[in-house]
Amino acid sequence: MEVALEDDNLMEKVVLPPDEQEIDVELEAKEKKYLRGEGANLEILKDKKLKTQLASREKLYGKSAKAAAKIEKWLLPASAGYLETDGLEKTWRVKQTDIAKEVDKLSLRNQYDIVLPDFGPYKLDFTASGRHMLAGGRKGHLALVDMMNMNLIKEIQVRETVRDVAFLHNDQFFAAAQKKYSYIYARDGTELHCLKERGPVARLRFLKNHFLLASVNKIGQLHYQDVTYGDMVASIRTGKGRTDVMEVNPYNGVVALGHSGGTVTMWKPTSQAPLVQMQCHPGPVSSVAFHPNGHLMATSGKERKVKIWDLRKFEEIQTIHGFHAKTLSFSQKGLLAAGTGSFVQVLGDSSGAYSRYMSHSMVKGYQIEKVMFRPYEDVLGMGHSMGWSSVLIPGSGEPNFDSWVANPFETSKQRREKEVHLLLDKLPPETIMLDPSKIGAMRPSRRKEKPTRGEIEAEKEVAIEAAKSIELKKKTKGRNKPSKRTKNKKELVEKAKRTFPEQEHSAVGKKRRIGEDAAAELPTSLKRFARKN
Repeated sequence: MEVALEDDNLMEKVVLPPDEQEIDVELEAKEKKYLRGEGANLEILKDKKLKTQLASREKLYGKSAKAAAKIEKWLLPASAGYLETDGLEKTWRVKQTDIAKEVDKLSLRNQYDIVLPDFGPYKLDFTASGRHMLAGGRKGHLALVDMMNMNLIKEIQVRETVRDVAFLHNDQFFAAAQKKYSYIYARDGTELHCLKERGPVARLRFLKNHFLLASVNKIGQLHYQDVTYGDMVASIRTGKGRTDVMEVNPYNGVVALGHSGGTVTMWKPTSQAPLVQMQCHPGPVSSVAFHPNGHLMATSGKERKVKIWDLRKFEEIQTIHGFHAKTLSFSQKGLLAAGTGSFVQVLGDSSGAYSRYMSHSMVKGYQIEKVMFRPYEDVLGMGHSMGWSSVLIPGSGEPNFDSWVANPFETSKQRREKEVHLLLDKLPPETIMLDPSKIGAMRPSRRKEKPTRGEIEAEKEVAIEAAKSIELKKKTKGRNKPSKRTKNKKELVEKAKRTFPEQEHSAVGKKRRIGEDAAAELPTSLKRFARKN
C-alpha cells in the first residue's frame, strides 16, 4: 500500500510494511461501518455558504468515524462469542462436557460444583465487576468468594435462617436477610449494622446509583433505606399481601414486585401508590427479570408460562409455553436463563424472538433456588439445595469491560477513589421514575386555565374601584366645571365595566358569525340541518 505525503508542493510516496497495511485495511473497513451513509454531493451546490457548512460537517463525521474505528480496534479487542452448530445439529443439545473439551484451562475453571448439602438451598449475588460472589445458605452459611482465583475470602455461620443476600456498592460490604432482622456485614465478617425497622425480610436488592437498600418483608411492606447515613427514606404498604418476588430495573431504578394475584407492580420511594400495575398472569407470579437495557421484562407464572413484555408500551410481545420457571435472569448480552427443579434452560434472542439456546440438567434431586449470570464472563451461577454450581454459556457476558464502570482488576487505591466518586455522583430518590430521560428536560407549558365567573366579577369590582379613585387633573377655565368632572369620572367607570363583558361578547359574536357564514355556504338541501342560534 502506498501513502502520499504532501509537503511544500512535493509529493512523496511511502510504502507501508505488510503488518501496517493489514491494520490500515482493517481500520478502513471499521470506519465504513461508523460512517453515516454516503456523503453529500457538494459539487452541485451553488450556495457557497451552504457548501462550506456541509463540507465542515462531513469532515466532522469522518473524524468521528475514524475515532470510533480506532476505539473498536484498540480498546475493544475482544468480540462476543456465540455457540454455533453445523447442519441439523441444535445448540441446545451441546452439553457442558462437550464445551469443556474445547475451551482453555482458564475458562475450564469456571465449570465446578460445590456440594454443601447441610446448609442449602443457596442464594447468590455478584459484584458489578463479576470479581466476587456472595453465597447465602438457608441454614445460616455465608461465604464470600474471589472468582478470579477461586479463593475463599471469608465464611461465617450466623446460626439462623438466611432468606436472601445482596452486595452493597462494592465487595467490602454485603447485606443478609436473616430470620428476624436484616444485617450488614463487612468483608471480614464483622457485623456492622442491625436493621430492625424492616422486620423479617423476604427479599433484598441494592440500588447502586442511589445507595438505597430496598427490601420487602413478610407482610408485603416495601422499605427503602439510605446506606450512606442510615435513614429510612420510604416505608410503603403495598396492600397486595406477602410476596417473595422482587427485582430492580437497572435502567431507571424502579422496583418491581410480583404478587399472588398475578399482578406485577412497580414502585418508587417518593410515591405511596404503584407507578404501574400490570396483570401478567392468571395465577401467582414466580419470578421477574429485567433486560440490561431496561426495556424488556420477563415474568413467569405457576401456569407454566414465561412471558416477555415491552415496557415502553407495556405490551406482551412473546409467550413461551410449557415451562415453569422458579427463577429468571438476563445476561449482559440479553440471554435469558430460566431454572426450575434440577433443569436450567437458556433462551437466546437470535431471530427477534426468544428460542431455546442451551440447556443443562443437574443431578436428579437438586432443587434450583437462584440463577444469575456473572458479569463480563460467559458463566451462569446456580444456587441449589445441595450447594452452588457454575456452567459455561458462550456469548452471555460482555467481552470488554470499562474500568471506569466496573474493573475486575482494580487495586485498593482505585477502589477507594471509585467509592468517593460514587458518593459524589449519588442520585437522590426523586430521580427514580419510569422515564429517566425526562430529567433535565424542559417542562411543557400548561394551557392557561379560563378564569371562573367569580374571579371575573372580583377583577371587575377592583377595576371599578380603581377607576373611581383616579384623581382628574385640573384643567383651564371653562373645562374644570363640576358637571364636566362628574361626566369624565362616569366615562372612566363605564370604560372599566366594558373591559370584561366585551371579551365574552366578542368571543360569542365571533362564533356566531362563523356559524352564520358556514350555514350560508351550505347547499339548500342541507341548510335545514344547520344549528340555529
